[in-house]
Amino acid sequence: KIGKCPFIANGKANAMGETDGFVKVFVKDGNLIGAAIIGVHASDLIAEPALAIRTKLGVDKITGTIRAHPTLSEAFAEALLDSAGMGIHVKSKNNNK
Repeated sequence: KIGKCPFIANGKANAMGETDGFVKVFVKDGNLIGAAIIGVHASDLIAEPALAIRTKLGVDKITGTIRAHPTLSEAFAEALLDSAGMGIHVKSKNNNK
């Protein structure tokens, strides 16, 4: 499954005036298998999905992690939620509920 969160839907990106870009995730059997980040601070944001993939951390554990608000890293969690049809800030194209 694929989930996506455009930065236009992220509070911190809006506050920074940096709404171009997105976080996209690729999920299989409840595990993150890939991620792509295009936009502001992408090189900083890619560490969390890289660690999650390397340690085989399940999507449920990642999305259960509390994040500060507003932060750009919320876009990663939102993309994961979108992959399950449970996005909060974007209308999900996935109907996996």
